[in-house]
Amino acid sequence: MLKVFFTAEDLLKVTVADTPAPLMELVLALMTLQRRDNRYVFGGWRRRTARGLPVQAEPLLQLLSPTGIGPLFLDPPSAGLEDGLSQVLATDRAVVEAELRRICAVDRPRTAWIRQLAAQDRHAWRILEHAITEAHRHILAVEWPRLQVAFHAEAAWRAHFLARHGLERTFTSLSVGLRWREMSLEINAPGTDREVTLRGEGVVLLPSLFWTGRVLVAPQPAGPALIVYPALTPLPLHDADTVGDPLAALLGGTRADTLRALTKPHTTTELARTLNVSVPAASMQARTLRDARLITTHRDGKAVLHWCTPLGVGLIAAPTTEPMNHRGVVAGG
Repeated sequence: MLKVFFTAEDLLKVTVADTPAPLMELVLALMTLQRRDNRYVFGGWRRRTARGLPVQAEPLLQLLSPTGIGPLFLDPPSAGLEDGLSQVLATDRAVVEAELRRICAVDRPRTAWIRQLAAQDRHAWRILEHAITEAHRHILAVEWPRLQVAFHAEAAWRAHFLARHGLERTFTSLSVGLRWREMSLEINAPGTDREVTLRGEGVVLLPSLFWTGRVLVAPQPAGPALIVYPALTPLPLHDADTVGDPLAALLGGTRADTLRALTKPHTTTELARTLNVSVPAASMQARTLRDARLITTHRDGKAVLHWCTPLGVGLIAAPTTEPMNHRGVVAGG
């Protein structure tokens, strides 16, 4: 059992992440690659990803467990690959040593390369840098625009649910095997007996489009702790046609993608880039949704910004009335 103890200050500062974290998503994707659950959803993705995984990326698998255990310095919250990689490479030696000891004490083999990382061997760290870069190129780079659209739809839905149903139901709905008791969140994690006490810095709920396991808690050296949970609709299902997507069946696939994209403000040019269509086509989609009062448009300086209205967010949320994860998530990781 993993228990997370909150202070009153933490509960006053619970938010939903507004952007995906690239290195966090990359690490979780590599963990999911090693899992065997949710094979109907992730089976094809695992086969394709494993088949083309560059040899240079494989050392990362030594550090990352399918149970969700990995060194915390490997996936700092960042705006992009460059920023995140700089943070990884600048990690304090004492932190590196402590984190590598921790993961090896659980289920990671203490390989020669891991020992060299702990000793700050330059060649070993160059291998790590190349591994992250190659894994990102193979797994995330092509998928990133589609992942962002899916992420913002999930985050908007979760924020809507938080406002409507409050903290307790929001926390316990993140996955199966969660229970709120007084000022703590209990996470069913077989084989784990651990307590995490938050420091009043707040909490950010971070959905992952690749993770399939139990809810993960990642305290940060400074700032709010991250609670990472599986998104209701994982990325492979965003490949599906409109048959399984009531929103797309109602609006059409392109308009559904447009509405989901606009859970975050976009200019017309940004929207065209996100949807991979021309600027006039993006403008036409925005006009149709605006006429239906699903988005609003206003001018910010020279830019024209489009954004979902509450009615639009409600329509995105409508296909699922309760945020319970019925995809067979393994709560114990």
